[in-house]
Parts: sequence; structure tokens; C-alpha cells
Amino acid sequence: MTQSDDFPVWRTPEGEPVSCIEKIKVLNENLAELRDLAQEALEDAVLMGADERQVREVLASIVSGLVNPYQK
Repeated sequence: MTQSDDFPVWRTPEGEPVSCIEKIKVLNENLAELRDLAQEALEDAVLMGADERQVREVLASIVSGLVNPYQK
């Protein structure tokens, strides 16, 4: 994925592409919002003198710690 609006091919747990246009639209919108918010957080932190590497590590840690509430 790049910095532009390029999005992945969303896949089901079985590896098949998600085919519903509305679902793909929501997934892409959510990803764009997350990217924008993360970019703003990084920019703010760097402007306030925080270490960029640490901010990136914290953001990655947040993503790694997400919990799937629908897991069986």
C-alpha cells in the first residue's frame, strides 16, 4: 500500500476477494480515516519534539493490540 488512495484487495478469511461494493467502500473509507488520523498524530508529535521512531512504534503497538471481538 502506498501513501495515496491505493487500497488492498480485501479478502475473506478463505482468501477470496470481498465482492460487495458497499463493504469494500466502507473498508476503504475506514482505512483512509485511520491513515489520516495516524498521519496527523505523527505530525503533531514530531512538531512537539517527540521522537518519530517512538511514535511509529507506539502506533504499530496500538494496531498490534487490537482485539477481534468476533473471533470464535
